[in-house]
Amino acid sequence: MDPISDRTSQPRLLNKVPEAISGWRHVYSGKVRDLYESENSSQSDLILIVASDRISAFDNILDPEIPGKGDNLTKVTNFWFEKLTTPNHLAENIQVPSEVAERATVAKKLSMYPIECVVRGYIAGSGYKEYLDTGQICGIVLPKGLQDGDKLPEPIFTPAFKAELGSHDENITFERVIELVGDEIANNLRARSLEVFAIASVIAEQAGLILADTKFEFGADPATGELLLGDEVLTPDSSRYWERSAYDAGNRNESFDKQIVRNWLLQNWDPDGASKPPRLSEEVVARTSSRYTELREKLESTNQ
Repeated sequence: MDPISDRTSQPRLLNKVPEAISGWRHVYSGKVRDLYESENSSQSDLILIVASDRISAFDNILDPEIPGKGDNLTKVTNFWFEKLTTPNHLAENIQVPSEVAERATVAKKLSMYPIECVVRGYIAGSGYKEYLDTGQICGIVLPKGLQDGDKLPEPIFTPAFKAELGSHDENITFERVIELVGDEIANNLRARSLEVFAIASVIAEQAGLILADTKFEFGADPATGELLLGDEVLTPDSSRYWERSAYDAGNRNESFDKQIVRNWLLQNWDPDGASKPPRLSEEVVARTSSRYTELREKLESTNQ
């Protein structure tokens, strides 16, 4: 997930030239999102967040892009902001430029905390690997004998220190979070993250989905100091979703995210080697695009 903070004063360009948007000036590009500041001085406290169709894996931005990905990410984020009561960074009554209307939001600039607020309701991915090595995740001791994809006794907060673009995030203990942001903020981040995860899990179940894990980012409103939920929220880029029926049938490998891409890369490339990742196959691109769309449609079905 990309920062929405004072890093916007340090432009970082990717291989492609950022798109021109009338009235907005490009200031930063992350792996997926591009940030723009308003050319209107009265809106200097706002940031335009544009979700691209770029996809990354193993700290590499891949080719080609995934059609419709930015649109789906933005719609999923907006779906959750509408469902959640947690205060967030969206700016009210500010129109999104027509050039990027389907895949952008206008938000308040926040002083972002350098913490990936990861919540896990099930054990999978890197968390399962850490558990196999240590019996713990981020210092939290877990029951013995857990299998990949098992539901945890209760959701756990397993934070990470957010690295600069191109570097690996570092899993950390809650004690380390306190050292980084202070006791009060650390406890607020944990409590808010677990609260949002619990609410989202119930809504996901209504859509026939399991929310296995996710990560949030929070920041402080510079004007008020209020803790606000920022960046993307509960998207397939920041979360692991499973279809409930498939999970109950024993299939724990088909998630609604870019796992298709990761699996294909592992079969066709060595992430630890020196070579650049190969160009994604047409089949992988099409399947990945379809999964992003399917997840959005399942979530939106809860509104009907």
